[in-house]
Amino acid sequence: MAASITVSSEDFPTIFDPETCTRKGFCPVYRLQFKGHGSDPFETHTLYYEQHGTGPTRVVFVNGLNTTLFAWNYQLRALVDRDGGEEYSVLAFDSRGVGYSGYPAGRYTTSAMAEDVITLLDFIGWTGKHELHLAGTSFGGMIVQEVASRIPDRIASLVLAVTTPGSRHVWNNLPPWKGIKFLLRIAIASSLEQKVAVVMEMLFPMSWLAQIDENDTAKRTNREVQMNNELRREMLSKKQRLIGSLSQSCAALTHHLSLKRLRMISRTVPKIVILCGDDDTLMRFSDSQKLKDAMPEAELVRWKETGHGIHFQRPQDFHELLVRTHQEGKVLMQME
Repeated sequence: MAASITVSSEDFPTIFDPETCTRKGFCPVYRLQFKGHGSDPFETHTLYYEQHGTGPTRVVFVNGLNTTLFAWNYQLRALVDRDGGEEYSVLAFDSRGVGYSGYPAGRYTTSAMAEDVITLLDFIGWTGKHELHLAGTSFGGMIVQEVASRIPDRIASLVLAVTTPGSRHVWNNLPPWKGIKFLLRIAIASSLEQKVAVVMEMLFPMSWLAQIDENDTAKRTNREVQMNNELRREMLSKKQRLIGSLSQSCAALTHHLSLKRLRMISRTVPKIVILCGDDDTLMRFSDSQKLKDAMPEAELVRWKETGHGIHFQRPQDFHELLVRTHQEGKVLMQME
């Protein structure tokens, strides 16, 4: 169980509502210096985390590539506010190499980053049987797969959004050419505003960006609203170091979960949803289909006219899918 840690909001500003925060701080991550008996562990880095809500349903959000926990602002708030705030406890955190978390030396892999997640879960005391509901988008979905392969008996449900099981060969893990061109444009962008403008076109369909946001009282376009939201997240977050961006990218390119491991997850985790859009520049539909083929018990959902930024573009639909997945996971768990 984690000890109480006080974190200054001035030193570590957050996008989340401080009224719903039950604890936040840094989780130390250790590894053995030498294998074998008598070797003392040493701290390699820390993970910044926030827990919101006090309800019995425990949800863990895992971020996409080079993205901070602030990406879950809408989803975290929607869950914590649901049912009078008595249903959910939600954990969000910065992965190694981004945000307020540390930058350990050496190669990053999705398996090592999954071990980070498990260390954090142990640290805060979320260790019960089939009590966790994990959701990850894109790179976060890769990490979630690795977590599930290690602690399947602790998981009640998974949402694997716009993600892939990966491949043994790096070149097969590259995004489509259209996505590669967007990533190159982001890499050479000369300002934050230019970078975010390209990110918009990479994450969302152009037709949707041009539409008016029906929930915006100022009647701005989806492009204007999403750009404003992304700029706010970027300005609140600690600037990512280049080594963190490159290391996370290398972890994504080398990700691979075998058919055997995926089938084990499918048989063990009560409820799994594989979610994708039909207008994704970074993931192919075949990636989601590979997951489904390897996990026959899973549910495959494909939304029309939806891009890679799936939980930003369709936040309410994503929220409702999460809630349904959690509820069905609990029912299936009780039937076992």
